[in-house]
Amino acid sequence: MAGTRYVRVLFAGCAAALTAALSVTTAFAATTWTIKPGGAITAKSSTRTGNLFTCTSLSAGGTVKTGSGLAGSHAGSISAVSFGRCTSPLGRFREPLPDIVWTVQAAGLPWHLNLASDDRGVVRGTISHIEIKVSFLPACSAVIDGTSGTATDGIVRFRYTNSTGQLTVLTTGGNLHAYNVSGGCAGLVNNGNPVTISTTFALSPKQTITSP
Repeated sequence: MAGTRYVRVLFAGCAAALTAALSVTTAFAATTWTIKPGGAITAKSSTRTGNLFTCTSLSAGGTVKTGSGLAGSHAGSISAVSFGRCTSPLGRFREPLPDIVWTVQAAGLPWHLNLASDDRGVVRGTISHIEIKVSFLPACSAVIDGTSGTATDGIVRFRYTNSTGQLTVLTTGGNLHAYNVSGGCAGLVNNGNPVTISTTFALSPKQTITSP
């Protein structure tokens, strides 16, 4: 099931709040989960807006566990992530220049889906093990990751609503930063810049995730 939603990849100028995202592991051991129907899932999002770059679409595929008494940690696995055409307007810096076309590739797969809390059908958690490689022509390249360009420990937080089957990646509480930025990026992105990913996915099939 496809949804018409936004996905934004933002290189912010201020530090992200990391404490909440990094502390949710304490909740995993204390809570068990029921997931129905589980199994293979797909997730799709389409977009119109962005900051450093805007992607026309974002899709993912993977699996979630099924049954009851499940641990929240690694409750799901995202094995495939695909970005549509990603651009940013050079014209905002100097007119009239064409848009930059970025190559954006997911790395560190599979990413892990972790469940932390359930508030009357609104589930919160994290997606972890994230790494994303971006480039603009041969001259500019960077790695989006958590603590270093090779750590593969990037984290974003999400909110999933059972009634709608929509999973929203939140712009707060993650730890993504840009690393290994090449000299050809001309200040478009710099080492250590915080990164925010924002999108809403429509999951298919819709999952019912509850705790306990």
